[in-house]
Parts: sequence; structure tokens; C-alpha cells
Amino acid sequence: MTEMTDAGVWQEVPSPFCGIASDDLIIKVEGNNVSIIENGDAVTKKGFETPITDTSPRVNGKDVSLDEAVTHIADLIRTSKQPVIGGMATDLNGARSAMALADKSRATVDNMDSEAGFRNTLVLQDTGWMVTTLTEVRNRVDLLLIIGSDLESEYPRFFERMVWNEESMFDQEIESRQVVYLGKRPSGDASTSPKGKKAQVLACEDADLPEVISVLRALVKGKGIQAEQVGDIAVSDLAVLAEQLKQAKYSVVAWAAGHLEFSHAEATVQTVCEMVKELNLDTRSSGLPLGGKEGGITVNQVSAWQSGFPMRTNFNRGYPDYDPYLSDTARMLENDEVDTLVWISSFNVDRTPPQSNAKTIVLGRSGMTFAQEPEVFIPVGTPGIDHAGRAFRTDGVVSVPLRKLRDSGLPSTFDVLTAVEQEL
Repeated sequence: MTEMTDAGVWQEVPSPFCGIASDDLIIKVEGNNVSIIENGDAVTKKGFETPITDTSPRVNGKDVSLDEAVTHIADLIRTSKQPVIGGMATDLNGARSAMALADKSRATVDNMDSEAGFRNTLVLQDTGWMVTTLTEVRNRVDLLLIIGSDLESEYPRFFERMVWNEESMFDQEIESRQVVYLGKRPSGDASTSPKGKKAQVLACEDADLPEVISVLRALVKGKGIQAEQVGDIAVSDLAVLAEQLKQAKYSVVAWAAGHLEFSHAEATVQTVCEMVKELNLDTRSSGLPLGGKEGGITVNQVSAWQSGFPMRTNFNRGYPDYDPYLSDTARMLENDEVDTLVWISSFNVDRTPPQSNAKTIVLGRSGMTFAQEPEVFIPVGTPGIDHAGRAFRTDGVVSVPLRKLRDSGLPSTFDVLTAVEQEL
């Protein structure tokens, strides 16, 4: 349970920034200054320690009151023919308020990382998948295969907390766990075991992954392969890996969709997921898609509850209309199909809206700088620092309770969007 001592130190603080919801942070708060004392990493330190520099809303670059900014936003949306609520980097309540506003204003909703997210979503919709949770990984994995992703660059504590944890629920010998990278090499040593056992690496270029994964799946199914090499990897090495997967008691195949930057990457994700299903005919295996650090998992969960669809859903007809191509924010902006863009980014000052001809409204973290000043900017509080909230971790099964750590006076995204909806 998160508690604050008399010295302004918070114990067991959950992180809304790391994706895996590390909940053991020790944080000191002095006024508006936040610093991580223990268990921080590059991702969480930036998230918690970004200073507050803006506290006042702006309209056309001039400071205004929050009420004036809300009224201006309502006026823009009221006259808009095609509004889009994009970014969508917020917590659960912020997502609820965005969906309510989209419904009322007949807007389109889309998350800033949907392009990567749909590499997973399209597979889930088409053929389904067998995936696991972080808790299952922590307690059961004996072989972790990482596909085309450098996990420690975005999830620095993943190995510490999920693979090399000191003990498991079923008294597994932790040091016996195997880690294999297929594609990208690890950027650091986090995948090395506490006793120094390094991960096995079968490296190849991203463009070769579709062929490499297809060959690996064929080998798992017992098919013969005439080629001796694929994507600079010896087929004999892939055959050894296929046998390792078949012999494992609980293998986990993990990937970060945002790292699979090649054409039709969703087809490769589908091949991975089908291979996992086939492994389960004789042993236990699960997939582990990693993502959702900027609220992507949270907003998709809320969208699915409230509309029946994920992001890229349009309310222009008075009911939810899902189309992952037509409702792509980037495509719509490039084609000047949007006249009003509401951009929500409450976690990261670097995730600013794309430049466009649309009138832009930003509900963003204090400290954002813009190449082009938006028509309206409202600095909003960050969930888990400036206000309480909930956010789903990367596996989508646990919503993490976030605590308010300081009194910054910044409104939440929920507060602002609810006020706009009421103004409409």
C-alpha cells in the first residue's frame, strides 16, 4: 500500500510510465519537486521528475483562465465538421471523458501509438491468440524468446522483476531460465542472469524477421527445410531453438509491436501467435505482447467497454463506427480531413501533436514546447503524480491504482473534458 512518511517520502509507489507497473518505487516530494530515491530507472525517473513549468492555460499564446479555455474549446468543437480526439495518453477516467466527448461531438478517437498497437489488434481480431500475464511469466517461465525487440530499452526493469526475480511461486530454479533473442540484440546486460549467464542471440535484420519466423514455425511443426541459412541465421540454429521451445515446460514468446518496424508486421505477429498455438498441442507456451506505455492499453480497454471497438472509432454517424484505415489520425491530418484536433498527452512532454492545418487543442503535460503554438493549450496533471487514477499495465489484466503525490493545482484530463462536454 502506498504510504507517505513525515519526511515527504512515499513508499511502494506504482509507476504509470514503465508499462509493467513497477509498484516498489520510493519517492520524495518537496513542494512540486518529485525525485525517485530507490528502484528508479531511465523511464520512471524522466516520468516522475519532469518539472512543472506551465500552470496557466493559453489561448493563441495568451494566458487565460481555465473557464475561458474550456469555453473556447467548446466553441471550436461546436462549429467543427470533423473533430478528432487524438493522442489519448491518459488514465482510465481521462479515457472515459474523452469517449463521452467524442460521442457528444461526433468525433473520431485515436491513440498516438495505434500504428504499432494495430500490429497486435488486427491479429487478435483475425485469428485470436494465446497470451499470458506478467504474473504468470514471473512464476512459470523457463524459456523466454524475444522476437525483434530490445525490451530493456523501453522496459528497463522487465528482467529484474519478471525473469530474474529472487523466487517463484512454484519453487522454480530461477537460474535455470533461458533467454533467447531472435532479431535485435539486447542493448545492455539486463537479460544476463544474476550468476552471469548471458542470453542466447540469433541476430538478423528486421526485414528478415518474417522469413526467419516462418522457418522457425515450420521447424516447430516438424517440416523439413532445404535452405541452410535464412536472414544470416543458420537453419540448424533455428532447429535447435525449435526443439528448445518444444521441450520447455512453459515457454513465453515476447515482442514489443512498436519495435517491429517493417511492412505488414502484423503478419509476422500472426505467425508467432499461430506457432504458440501449435506448441500448446504438446507443451505449454504463451505469447506476451508488450506495449501501452502512453496509455495505449488503458484507452483501448475503455473504448472496447464503451463502444465495442478499439481506437480509430468514429462517432460521426451518431453511433460508433470502427475503421482502422479511415480513422487513422495521421492519414486524416495529412489529407486535411480534420478541422479540429484535440490532442491529449498527460504523461510525456515530448509527445506533442503533429503539425497540421487543423485548429489544435492540447491537453498536455506541463513543460511541453511546440514548433507551432496550438490554439489552446491547457497544462493538465499527470496521473499518479498530480491526481489519483487508474491505468492498465501492458498485459491488460490489471488496472493499477495511482496515487496523488502532490498538490500542483493542475486539473486532470477528466476535469477538463468533462467541463467541455457540459459546456456543449
